[in-house]
Amino acid sequence: MSGDRFKLENIRAVVLDWAGTTIDYGCCAPPRVFREVFQSRGVEVSERQARGPMGMAKWEHIQAIANNPEVRELWIRKYGLPATKTDIDFLFKEFVPLQKEILSSYSQLIPGTVDVIDTLRSAGVAIGSTTGYTHEHMEVVLPLAAKQGYKPDTTICSDDVSYGRPRPWMHYEALKRLNVDPVWQTVKVDDTPVGIQAGQNAGAWTVAVCLSGNEIGLSYDAVRCLGNEDRAHRIAEVKLKFKQLGTDFIIDTVADLPPVMVAIDQKIANGELPSFFSRSKLGVS
Repeated sequence: MSGDRFKLENIRAVVLDWAGTTIDYGCCAPPRVFREVFQSRGVEVSERQARGPMGMAKWEHIQAIANNPEVRELWIRKYGLPATKTDIDFLFKEFVPLQKEILSSYSQLIPGTVDVIDTLRSAGVAIGSTTGYTHEHMEVVLPLAAKQGYKPDTTICSDDVSYGRPRPWMHYEALKRLNVDPVWQTVKVDDTPVGIQAGQNAGAWTVAVCLSGNEIGLSYDAVRCLGNEDRAHRIAEVKLKFKQLGTDFIIDTVADLPPVMVAIDQKIANGELPSFFSRSKLGVS
């Protein structure tokens, strides 16, 4: 979409997630390491179990895996009692360096990211980002993304706030650093349910990414190998999940974002608010 023709009058900022949204097609790096750290303690965690809490801060993600009923039972069989805070601390301490070690292999931009960001910037939209990764992890990711042409105006990490997603604090912190308000003139783009919920809880418009994200969980090459029927079925399942959350818009990948931004811009011009502010959500009859 040409910058000369692309105009947004009512959107002040977009806040994008990282893995599964702008980098690491399929959000493949975190589950690999989550599984490794649990395996190191003699507890086998499936890909599905590792991906389930995706979008949370990593300590909380590990805790959520440990609290999964199936994993909890395996842990009790191994150690006689459920995982304790000390156990979670130990797993997180193992996770951080292992994740950092492999991140350079999982920091390829998702196709279309740079063009979309350039288009939005040309329309005067500030570019924020949030991530469940820590600053230590983003020390690896940020320079690699910049070399590929993607450099957000601000990046908020899980250790910048007291609580991560689905709390709204990372979105608010991004807007604070961007000096942008009101929140209903901002858009949250994420590939996880808790990321979408964080945007909703903040009062932003929400755009869910399905094909390149954690919910499908396949690399770019793996997605390209899917048959048309299989691909359509997977997308439909993920879209249903996000629709049930009340997500404002759903796209396949970040490359599909510009037309949705135009649609949101028009809704704001018409006096509409994000779906989270609907009468039913507010309990108004």
